[in-house]
This record gives sequence, structure tokens and C-alpha cells, in this order.
Amino acid sequence: MPSVPFSSPFPASFSVRSPAPASVAARLRGLLHSGDLALFRNVAARHWPAGDAVLPRLSRGADHGLLWFGAAAGMAALGGSARARRAALRGVASLAVASAAINTVGKRAVRRERPVLDLVPLVRQLKRQPFTTSFPSGHAASAAAFATGVALESKGWGAVVAPLAAAVAVSRVYTGVHYPGDVLAGAALGVGAAFALRGVVPTRGQLPPPGRPPATAPALASGRDLVVVVNEESGTATATASLVRDALPLAEVVECAPGELSEALEGAAGRGRALGICGGDGTVNLAAAVAATHGVPLAVFPGGTLNHFAYDLGIETVDDTAAALASGAAVRVDLGRFRPGPEGPDGADGYFLNAFSLGVYPELVRTRERWAPRIGGWPAGVLAAFEVLRGQSPLEAELQGRRRPLWLLFVGNGLFQRVGPAPGRRHNLADGLLDIRVVHGGRTPGLRLLATAVAGPLTRSPMHAAVRRRRVRIAGLAPGTPYAYDGEVARSGKELMIDKLPEALTVYCPMTV
Repeated sequence: MPSVPFSSPFPASFSVRSPAPASVAARLRGLLHSGDLALFRNVAARHWPAGDAVLPRLSRGADHGLLWFGAAAGMAALGGSARARRAALRGVASLAVASAAINTVGKRAVRRERPVLDLVPLVRQLKRQPFTTSFPSGHAASAAAFATGVALESKGWGAVVAPLAAAVAVSRVYTGVHYPGDVLAGAALGVGAAFALRGVVPTRGQLPPPGRPPATAPALASGRDLVVVVNEESGTATATASLVRDALPLAEVVECAPGELSEALEGAAGRGRALGICGGDGTVNLAAAVAATHGVPLAVFPGGTLNHFAYDLGIETVDDTAAALASGAAVRVDLGRFRPGPEGPDGADGYFLNAFSLGVYPELVRTRERWAPRIGGWPAGVLAAFEVLRGQSPLEAELQGRRRPLWLLFVGNGLFQRVGPAPGRRHNLADGLLDIRVVHGGRTPGLRLLATAVAGPLTRSPMHAAVRRRRVRIAGLAPGTPYAYDGEVARSGKELMIDKLPEALTVYCPMTV
């Protein structure tokens, strides 16, 4: 068969070209807007029985983040744990980051008009319509940021907050102030803001586990052969004691007043194979000294206003300690020591698990304790700081052979690391070192203390210094100078020697895998 030459039906000068990028982008925007509008109309046409009564009010309640600030306050006050307080704080911080991003960049980048309200029933419409551009939804961003920030610290609280955040996001479409695409974009930005904040300020779960030299301790399933002493007047200790009884039914639980603690602890250390303590840092301090003296392991149940030692070990709940007791998981920790102790040269040495301090801090502790029963621990701390920094003058002391005026001398049992801008958690509770921080005398003590906190560990400046030592000698003190150790306050003689007893204490502690 003869071949037939192919001839093109198009002129030689004709060539097929792809659509211009601008027309593709315009067509894509049109398709997205059409889909967004169709979803908006679908929502507007639907009637949800409880929606008309609940969603508009919920949408208004989330204005300016008020709903989330209230939720954070409730979590911090009623959560009953450091994890709940951290989750509340991270949620608010994530919200702030998301709001800043939306208001400075998001709303200005895409100037999309708000939906026309003709299709939305009047009963759903907000009384005050927003006047900013529609894309992205600031309410959805705040809701997603808060819920994600909370979940990053506490999955339990995140599960509680997530449905509320989703309802706020839906309410913005239901009331007609946003297209669905605005809400989705806002939620994505909110989630991104929470993760961006985590990249700068890590969550507790991201931090490396503390240094934990393992120790041998008996496994006491259900609390058998464990005697727990409870300080009746320490924070939430009484409520925590009931949780201890439920979690450890075979344990002996002894509740007593502060004046009876020493006698109760000595008796408990002699009766059980392990000593349990329920209270704050000051109460745990007493128990630690008794446990170290008798050579018995210590089981800590956080039940005070401040529980720094327990939290640094990863113990935040009764269940944490109960699990460690059941498996016999324990670690060795250092015990800080100062001589002479609180009873003077003829008494026993003094010990500290967290910190020892001279200067403005002891007065701050005393002022806080005076106000705490009336207004609560944290407000009392703020008030105490204001009063103390306004009226105090620096003390005079000889530190390592050099006399100088000091606003504050802080001696930590182990090196305190950063969690955010201020010194916080200790990663190693058996490093054999003292974390010594000095705020030099001078004007503006508040500014100097703030500079110390921001600068963090192991820094030097004309205002402050931070070093690591195994011991420190303080001389030239005026007799009766107040000092603080683990939240307790006592008065010194003319000289103090501070050092450590390495790995002197065995503590039950949940082990990280």
C-alpha cells in the first residue's frame, strides 16, 4: 500500500502553548473560591438544633482570647499538678504567637472580603460584625494554637480542650463571619505557631532525662512495708494522702501537724523498709535527712505549694511514685549540706535538696508565707517580691576570702538548667557540684535579679556571677542574718560552710526508657 504523506491541519507558524501562569493561578483561585462558597452555603442551609443557642455565644466568648485565658486559669487552679500549669502556660504562649502572626502578616497578606450574610439566618448572626479582612480566621488560629500548645505538654488536657477549640472554629462559619477556607488556614497557622514555640522553648518531654545513677531499693507492691508521713498543713497534702491510700492500700499512712513531723519521721524510718513523705519541699527536706541517716529509701508524694525536688525527678503524681515502688525503681541523689545547721554550732548539720540562699530571698520567703494563707501562694510571691525589693539593702559577707556587698547568694544542689529564659530544671541530681550564683550589691536590685535570671548559669558580669564549686565558705556575716533552705528560713552565726554529700540519698523514681 503506498504511503500517504502526513499534512498538518495547522499552519506552519502555529504552535500549541500552555496557559500563562497568571491564568492558571486565577483559575485555581476561582475553583477554590467556588468550593469554599459551596461549603459556606451548605452550612448556612443546615439547621443544628443546639447550634443557634450555643455557637454564637461561644464565638463571642472567644473574642480577644478571653475564653482561652479563662480556660488556662481554670487548668492552673484546678488541675492539681505541675503538668496542668505547664500546659496552661504553653497554651497561652502559643496563642500569643499565633495572634501576633495573624495580625501582623496574615490579615495583610490576603485581603479577602467577609461572606455576604444574606444566606445566614438572623438568629445566628453576631450582634457586632468584625471589620477586618476574612482570611485567615484569627479565632480559629487562637483556638488551634491554644489546644495544640496544651496537648504538647499534656495529652489529657489536650483531649479536654480540643472539642472546645473545634467548636469555636466551626462557630465562625456557622455565624457567617468566615468561609470554611479561612477557618482551615487559621487552624493550620495556629498549629504551626504552637510547634514553632516548641522549637524555641522545649516541652518537658523534649528535655533530656535527668542524670539518674540507679540504686537498689526493695519493690513494695501496693505499699507493703511502707510508712508514709503526711504534713497536714502542707499545700494539698491532705487530699494527696487519700490518693496514696487508694493507690497503696497496704501502706501505713500517718498524718500529723508540722510540730510532730520530726518525731513521726524517726518512728516511721524505724518501722518500715522505706520511708514515704507527703508535703512540699520543706517537709521533704526533713524526711530526706532522716532517710539518709537511717539508710532507708525515700518515697516522695508531691503535696505542697512547691514541689521542685519531686518534679526534677520526674515525679508529678501519686501514680508515678506508686509505679516506682511496685517495680523497685530508684536512684541516688546528692544531698546539700551546710554547717552549722539551723540549731547552731552544737546542733546537727543542715541539709538541702534544692537550694540554699542568703540575701533578699529569705525575706521574700518570710513575706510570702505571711500572705499566702490569705491570697494564695503565687499572688503572695509577687507581693513579697515587690515589698522586699523596695525596702531591702544588700548584706555584707566575705565570700571565698573576699568581702563584698551582696543582694543575693544562691547555692543550688546541682546545676540548674534553662527551661525558657529563666533557670529551671536540673538534669543531673548527682553531679557532685554546687550551682553558685551571686547578685552583687548596688542600685536597682530588681534589675540585677532579672539580669541574673535571663543570663542563666555559668555567666559573669558586673551585676552577677555564676560558677560551679564543690564547696563554698561564707564568713563575716552579722549574727542573726536570715538564710533560706528548701523554703525554710533560719538565722546564721558569723560563718557558714556549704558542701555536698554525693549520692547520699536513695529515692524511688520512675525510670525513663
